[in-house]
Amino acid sequence: MPFAVKPYVSEATRFIQSLKVQNPELEAKQKQGRALLWDKPQDPQLREAFDAAEVPQKPYVYGSE
Repeated sequence: MPFAVKPYVSEATRFIQSLKVQNPELEAKQKQGRALLWDKPQDPQLREAFDAAEVPQKPYVYGSE
């Protein structure tokens, strides 16, 4: 007779799951906040200009005058 093994669920995971059940709109608010701060359109030409403007760093920064 095989044993039924329950997968481990941490206290933090249970808390987040219960929080999402209590506030169903929470995930939508999280996505909205992420879009506000992080999900910005990237300019490839500007990225290339930044990469071209990099100055190579010496292997040992301190005391290499």
